[in-house]
Amino acid sequence: MKKTSLRFLQTHTNMTSVIGELVPDLFGEGYANKGDELLYSLFVEAVEQVPIAISITDKKAKILYVNEEFCRVTGYRPEDILGENESLLSDKRTPREVYYDLWRTISAKKVWRGTLCNRHRSGERYLSDLTIAPMLNEAGAITHYIGMHRDITQSYESEKKVVNQKLLIESVINSSPIAMVVLDDRDRVILDNHNYKALVSDLDKGEPATYFLQLLRNEMGDLWSELQSKEQGFSNREFKVESKGNHKIRWFSCAGNWFVENEVNADAFFQNASKQYLILTLTDITRQRRQMEELHIQTLKTIMAEDERVRGIRETLLGAMHQIQMPMNQIRAAEQILRHKGDDQHAGLLQILQQIQQSGEEAVATMQKCIPEILQTAVIPINLNQILHEVLLLNNQRICSNDIEVHWQPLAQLPTMLGSENRLRILFKQLIDNAIDSVCKSDGSEQRLKITTDTDAELIYVCIEDSGAGIPVEKRAKVFEPFYTTRPMGGNQAGMGLVMAKEIVNQHQGFIEIDPDCDRGCRFKISFPLHKQVFKGVE
Repeated sequence: MKKTSLRFLQTHTNMTSVIGELVPDLFGEGYANKGDELLYSLFVEAVEQVPIAISITDKKAKILYVNEEFCRVTGYRPEDILGENESLLSDKRTPREVYYDLWRTISAKKVWRGTLCNRHRSGERYLSDLTIAPMLNEAGAITHYIGMHRDITQSYESEKKVVNQKLLIESVINSSPIAMVVLDDRDRVILDNHNYKALVSDLDKGEPATYFLQLLRNEMGDLWSELQSKEQGFSNREFKVESKGNHKIRWFSCAGNWFVENEVNADAFFQNASKQYLILTLTDITRQRRQMEELHIQTLKTIMAEDERVRGIRETLLGAMHQIQMPMNQIRAAEQILRHKGDDQHAGLLQILQQIQQSGEEAVATMQKCIPEILQTAVIPINLNQILHEVLLLNNQRICSNDIEVHWQPLAQLPTMLGSENRLRILFKQLIDNAIDSVCKSDGSEQRLKITTDTDAELIYVCIEDSGAGIPVEKRAKVFEPFYTTRPMGGNQAGMGLVMAKEIVNQHQGFIEIDPDCDRGCRFKISFPLHKQVFKGVE
């Protein structure tokens, strides 16, 4: 087939008639057979009906031919546009550099592809996805240009809306005061904000999302999978995090929601496919927790101060009654001896002994009435780590003011035990108070307090160790007796502290001892059964 001359196209508006005149050039002199006629007919119909705007111009961009789609896209009829320059469609919003690149490319006999801002006949602007190719003669010279373009305004606007929505979402996420991250079904980070990125270095836990997901799954167990399958969210899951670098304690509240997004790849074109994502938010609630903790500690201080006052009075009176009973028993024995002798000589002495005994009994009865009542407390599941942590906070001022080094080594997963929360708090406060007093009065250079917790299949263990002067071996058996104290001049207590401590341990069916293997300072070892109920009526 010879190359076609388009010199006649500018005078015709009908493609069929134009090509009809050029048949000899298109198909040769022997075109008359039915096969050539069919090919010719298909060629004409294809150009006319193809859903792409096609135009043919001369070397100076004068329009010689347009198809039906061109008229639909631009709004110009053939009689309005033929003979006009292609610049009629141009809009000034297209930068001049784009046209410069276009002409430089096609003048070099190359195909140019790009986007122009064109103007519809109505004056409305639209975006044109344009391809222009030079048409060459047998000598390789440019004779014409063929242009093909589509109106991509709607698709461009849709893409822009998607981009804008993405930017809006990112802006909202980044402006959020909490850390946010989007994870796919393989726990990979898809989207995050600035606050989340800051956690990577602040927490020193690797990928923060991976760390918190592990905490959440361990805590929630089967509930995690259940919520995920139902696409139900969770909230207010609080975790304490200790950074390895500066050992600062921070608290985070975690919340999450699952959502499903339809896939957009080719595999999902004919059959819908979706992917599940998780929006995880991490709120730093350290300040709130500290405020709540401070308020809680202040409340505990008030409660325990009153409790200690009441218990001090109670134990002192009980101890005094115990001390009075000893001489009372001796007087009662002497009275019985004198009665047995029946000697009138000692009648006056017998009368005096009876009066003393009566006075003693009245004093004991009076003290009995003065003993304050202590309300019974509920027996509930208790985590001893939490109790010990609270007691350390109660003593924080004394510990800091005396520059005592505290080694707090709790077992991470300590099981709960049944007991009285208030009584156990009193127990450990008494022991830690004694340890702090011992450390402060020690002449040693080391000021140390060590507290550990541990467990096995049957027992929970608490160990409280100090670097103080310790308790002499010969006195260790007496420190749990009423009114015995190792403090000089009796100290400022009546010597009932360790008596109370042992009573509380006994009520919880536990055991307390002074470790004989501790050669420096003092080490109290306390153990509680895991699977036994405490005595009824625990105060």
